[in-house]
Amino acid sequence: MNNEIKTWLFDILQSINEIDSYYLDKPKLYEAYQNDIKTKRAIERNLEIIGEAVNRIRKSDSQINLENADKIVATRNRIIHGYDSVSDDLVWSIVLNSLPKLKENVNNLLNEGF
Repeated sequence: MNNEIKTWLFDILQSINEIDSYYLDKPKLYEAYQNDIKTKRAIERNLEIIGEAVNRIRKSDSQINLENADKIVATRNRIIHGYDSVSDDLVWSIVLNSLPKLKENVNNLLNEGF
């Protein structure tokens, strides 16, 4: 695995860990997320970074299997270009359901060296 791809994989992990850090001292509650504009924007920014890193990895090496890569990139595009149509429900679902799976996927890739 080349160093660029490793860097992008680490960027994905860093963004996921940053999102997780917002909830270290409190439970992940949807209502709290909805009412905290700073956290919402920070999570959206990290999802943009994740989507961009996934897109770069796909362009660099199509053999690397990142689950739901198309959806991840589409979400990034929607946040950036369709910011006014980003649903709190969608972002919250990603935080709870998709990011833990992506984190495991990325850790496995890094541990395997590809």
